[in-house]
Order: sequence, then C-alpha cells, then structure tokens
Amino acid sequence: MSDQRMKRYARHIVLKKIGVKGQRKLLDARVLVAGAGGLGSPAALYMAAAGIGTIGIADGDVVELSNLQRQIMYSAADVGMEKTRSAAEAIRGLNSDVSVNIYDTFLSSQNIMEIIDPYDFILDCTDNVSSKFLINDACVIAEKPFVHAGIGSFYGQIMTYAPGAAPCCRCVFGDPDEADDAQRRRGGVIGAVCGVIGSLQAMEAIKYIIGIGDLLSGRILTYDALTAEFRTLKTSGRVDDCPVCGTNPTITEIGRK
Repeated sequence: MSDQRMKRYARHIVLKKIGVKGQRKLLDARVLVAGAGGLGSPAALYMAAAGIGTIGIADGDVVELSNLQRQIMYSAADVGMEKTRSAAEAIRGLNSDVSVNIYDTFLSSQNIMEIIDPYDFILDCTDNVSSKFLINDACVIAEKPFVHAGIGSFYGQIMTYAPGAAPCCRCVFGDPDEADDAQRRRGGVIGAVCGVIGSLQAMEAIKYIIGIGDLLSGRILTYDALTAEFRTLKTSGRVDDCPVCGTNPTITEIGRK
C-alpha cells in the first residue's frame, strides 16, 4: 500500500479488526447504491471515505430544490443535474481512490439483474416499496447480500440479507402494499434520520466486506429520533413458503411470479 494510502486510511489501519488487510479488502470491493437520495447520500459518501474501491450509483432522477433538506451529496448548484452525475462528482472529489459507475436509470425488471451482477454488496436506498421488493427478489435470486432500509417522519429501520443465512424482506414484511407506499411517499421526513440510517447501511457494507462483527441478519434495527431509542428485533426466521427464498419458490425470474 502506498504512503499516501497509509496516511489516508491511518485511522482504519490502526484498528486491529481492519488493519492493512482489511483496508485492502475495502479497496478491492464493489458496492452498488440503489437510490441516490436521502439514504444513498450519506451511505455513498461514507463508503467513499472508507475507500470502497468501486461504487455504483443507480438513480434516474434529477436534483430538486426540495431534495437539499436531506440529500447531503448535493448543493444548490446541482439543482436540475442528474443525481448520478452530481453524486459521481461528489464521490470523486472526496476520494480519488474510488471508481464510480453511474446508471442514470431507475431499477426495473428489465435491467436489475445486469446492473447488480458485478457487485459484491447492494444497498437498497430507494424510497418506494415496489423498488425495495424488486431489489430483494433480484438479490435473493442472484445470491447477492444487500441491506434494506426505510425511513419516514422521525423513524427508520434497517436489516441485512445474507444469502442462505437469513430471511429476506418477503419473509419479514409479506407482500408489498402499494397503497400504503403511495401514502408514505407523500409524507415528510426529518433529514438527520436519513443520515443515521444511511450511515448504518454503509457500516453494514463495510462489516460484510471485511468480515467483522455481526450483521443485522435475521434482525431489524429500528430508530425513533424523538425518543433517541434504538431497538433490535429478532425476526421469526426464513418462511418455508416464501415465494422467493422458500422451499419451493414461485419467483425464480425477475418479472415472473
């Protein structure tokens, strides 16, 4: 490792659980951030700062003025710019060690398998139920680990899926409720909650890549900003009749049920 990298990542390298070996794992890693908004902004920036070697950013939106209350990767000068392009500039400005792949599109059943294929870990930073379940199904089928997160008003939640070792989102949450999703998207969220949960997503990715600590696999971590309380809830485990990860799955291809 070069002297410059030794200086940049010195506070990682002195940690016994990371060291030079762990930092090299981060530099060799490839992580996809699906959704470059309130969650994706802090998650992407912290992973870039940590030295994740390749970060993919998938989002088909542009920066709007109302985004700036919580999406800390952007500035007022970025309004109207594609989020992926603005995010790539922010990441490269923070750490030139990081290669950035941009996908200026929303994930769909037509493109998700191709997009996630080269990545070691996926961050679900989307803001709608249909995208979250699409990511869940694609990652289970492709045997890709991912971290789910959701936020609303003053609350957030996060859980991690590890292939073959934990329940997926369908096991835990059942079928998606599109009506509830539409109502939630019209609501508000305090920006700092995005920072808390997005940072936790980045930490789950870092732990998985290095192979340290306990992932939020089989557990849901919830956060209530108003009471400053975190709670960890154990899930009931994998569901035998889960349509995607169960004993006899009915969802074996994206776009088919």
